[in-house]
Amino acid sequence: MQSPLRFLNRFGIATLLLLFIASCVDTSNTGYKAESSGNLNRLNVVITNEQWQDSVGEHIRDIFAADALGLPQQEPKYALNQIPPSAFNGFARKNRTFLKIENSKLTGHQILLDSFAEPQLGIAITGPNPKSIITELEENKEKFLDLLEKTEIDEKRRRMKKSPNKVDVLKKSLGISMLFPSAYRYAKQEEDFFWMRKDIKNGSMELLAYEVPVSTIEKNGDIIANVVKMRDSVGAKYIPGPKEDTHMITEEAYAPYLFETEIDGKFTYEVKGTWEVKDFFMAGPFVTYAIKDDKNDRYVILEGFVFKPSSSKRLQMFEIEAILKSAEFID
Repeated sequence: MQSPLRFLNRFGIATLLLLFIASCVDTSNTGYKAESSGNLNRLNVVITNEQWQDSVGEHIRDIFAADALGLPQQEPKYALNQIPPSAFNGFARKNRTFLKIENSKLTGHQILLDSFAEPQLGIAITGPNPKSIITELEENKEKFLDLLEKTEIDEKRRRMKKSPNKVDVLKKSLGISMLFPSAYRYAKQEEDFFWMRKDIKNGSMELLAYEVPVSTIEKNGDIIANVVKMRDSVGAKYIPGPKEDTHMITEEAYAPYLFETEIDGKFTYEVKGTWEVKDFFMAGPFVTYAIKDDKNDRYVILEGFVFKPSSSKRLQMFEIEAILKSAEFID
């Protein structure tokens, strides 16, 4: 038979959790909610000044402001903005994303959706002491990062949908659809190769779409070497440099990062690294998605790269990733 004391302990924990959630949710207006605001890849952290300057704040920075992979210089994945709990009201509550730290007898976390504005993601973490809060952060950091990334990508796509580009040629030639803004123009179109470009201040953002046989990626099982060889071949054929006999290649000094993911439900290799122009001082970050299309015995290759010397590139690469991950296969 279950102990009455055990039941009361469980009831007490559940009550504390409900009270905490209630403290996070704005109950002053149960009807209309304002539209959320805030820059992309910026996270508000609701935490006391003391905690922010101590071990809890340090751990939050280690997780959410860690260097974004694949960039030629150090740039944080998220820009963090600390807000004391007493200041978390009014306009501050309308930001699209926030992380809230609160002392409580209960150790745990809650995902809060559209609590004060729409759309909005809140992550609320509680614990009786810094050690318990840090443990909760560490044990769930991948979940939190995945939620934030999905939220930011969804918001980026929502904005891009306001002025999308035409993708009829991609559908006809490669059998794919992709969401990208009309600010990009088609710089090169061939039967099975497409290059889209967006001019930005002091540089440009580039998208590539083409297809290769399965063996191009999987030969001998060395995925990174095969992707590098493929990129260099495409660069020599299609992406010339600013001087004669120069073209884009993959930087040889550092091996690119390799991940496995999915796009439109299909197995995908994700490769991040640095490109450069052969025999010329010109370089930047790139990302390549090799999407396996078993039905047609091919890999669809979607790539993006940025040229923006002496400037941050995190937001530009984020836009490119949001675009390329939007790809859908058309039957």
